[in-house]
Amino acid sequence: MNFHVMTLFPEMIEQALQTSILGRAIKNGCIGVKAVNIREYTKDKHKKVDDYPYGGGAGMLIQAQPVYDCFQAVRADVEQRKGKAVADRLRVVYLTPQGQCFHQALAGKLAEEEELVFLCGHYEGVDERVLEEIVTDYLSIGDYVLTGGELPALVIMDAVARLVPGVLHNEVSADLETFHDDLLEYPQYSRPVEWHGKRVPEVLLSGDHKKVDEWRREQSRERTKCLRPDLYEKYQRRQEVIHSLLKKNKALYIDMTEALQRGREELIYAEDDGVIVGDRQTGICRLAAFSEKAAVKLVKRAAAESKFNQYVLHQPSLLVPLEEMYQVEGCTPFRQAVYNSRIAPTIKKRIEIRSLTPVYQQEILQHSSAVSESCIKEQLEKGRLFGAFVEENLAGFAGLHQGGGLGLLYVDKSYRGQGIGRTMLSYLIGQQLSEGLTPYAVAAESQAALALFRQLGMKLGKESVYWVKR
Repeated sequence: MNFHVMTLFPEMIEQALQTSILGRAIKNGCIGVKAVNIREYTKDKHKKVDDYPYGGGAGMLIQAQPVYDCFQAVRADVEQRKGKAVADRLRVVYLTPQGQCFHQALAGKLAEEEELVFLCGHYEGVDERVLEEIVTDYLSIGDYVLTGGELPALVIMDAVARLVPGVLHNEVSADLETFHDDLLEYPQYSRPVEWHGKRVPEVLLSGDHKKVDEWRREQSRERTKCLRPDLYEKYQRRQEVIHSLLKKNKALYIDMTEALQRGREELIYAEDDGVIVGDRQTGICRLAAFSEKAAVKLVKRAAAESKFNQYVLHQPSLLVPLEEMYQVEGCTPFRQAVYNSRIAPTIKKRIEIRSLTPVYQQEILQHSSAVSESCIKEQLEKGRLFGAFVEENLAGFAGLHQGGGLGLLYVDKSYRGQGIGRTMLSYLIGQQLSEGLTPYAVAAESQAALALFRQLGMKLGKESVYWVKR
């Protein structure tokens, strides 16, 4: 991942990132940071970039021209390295107290970008016209005013960079710390066992990992309830919705509950008549209507969110109003299956399974016509697609869909009937369980796929779920 910081004080950025974890990540090539001096793009011979605001008022304003030309230079650099498609969708973050307050979930979304641009304001701000021209996101780190945008840019880069694979030595730690699942981090202890008359809690010395996890979870809940009741209220509401959906039909709604549980998607609507969860970045929206009358209402509510263009519908009654409102590209029915055991299935066939790189993108696309190229590309970049290798030949592959469900399974004709598909899914189930997740699978309604789910001990949903694009 590469950060580009448009600033009047590049030395602030460069000096702050030379040490510690981010400094090491830059040296190792996990992230790249380039501070671009806006003054280098002014046409004023004295390198002046500011002027008085029209209408009067205190202070000076950064002019539009040097900022715009600076951005065009950044964009040209990205286009040369990554191509026009990446350059055209650059996210440009302007740091301002007027922006959306930055939070952990947003850090996760920004970490999925290949390139990220920051614009640091100074004086009384930046000419509004260039903001309208280039900025995609307005962000704030709190309700207070600083002398410039460099410190907020550094804060956001730190929060985002640590979520990039390879930046932290322990990849799991990024998912289990403060604000994960809307809960604060549990208290932690190191040696000695007793210090100043205070002992480490006995459960942490017991060696019982299950009890340790339960204790930590309870401590996180209590700490959040006490210190951040606003977060705890969000957590409680999400848990209420999850348990309500599970009671109705666990297999049917497993994608929705896991999307909420894993923090991949947010709760957009939840009432007695239905639930909507979605991810505005990927454009995926999931709807569950608990009556035919509610179907129209929920589709209209989802339609109010203009960024959604892919819908997962959990009742056929939702199809009609959606088709009436939009010209849909296609509707794919599929079934979901959930793995209820906490013990992974036995892997009977020993084959080499490893994460696939983007080198395999075209080969995967040949056998995954129902999945978009952008989705395959994204999953490969995130290490969510795995290959089974026999004597260094790719015998098959499987991975995670964007929502987190297992699938994308394909086995080459030359290797079918040898248990490779079952081995691949068993491997992925074990991986999900090791991360404390509930494995679930998604597949088109083929008898072979459904039979494989049953062999693995998964519970099949009795109803179809519909994937619709508009």
